[in-house]
Amino acid sequence: MKLFVAGLPYDLDDAELEEIFEKFGTVTSAKVAIDKETGKSRAFGFVEMPDRAEGTDAMESMNGISLGKKPLVVKEAEERSGPPSGGGGGGYRGGNSGGGDFRNNGPRRY
Repeated sequence: MKLFVAGLPYDLDDAELEEIFEKFGTVTSAKVAIDKETGKSRAFGFVEMPDRAEGTDAMESMNGISLGKKPLVVKEAEERSGPPSGGGGGGYRGGNSGGGDFRNNGPRRY
């Protein structure tokens, strides 16, 4: 079972996240999401637990608990469908499928 965990303290690392969830059973992996540009935590992560009952117990026990300033939100992770998000061109975008800002290009000359 893969769990989504939001509201993590910004200084929490993968090992600490794993340690927190190990109290409920076996943890296959624990990953804190890191911002690619800043290298800092995005305050959420994912925990994988092979036993569904242990994962459900962890989810029910940890949801709403505060580890820092905010309460945790722990729920079953949703499987991604389609290509990864985050940029990329192509497709129709509200009438401007070409590049650049079309609002300030001045009068068109043909």
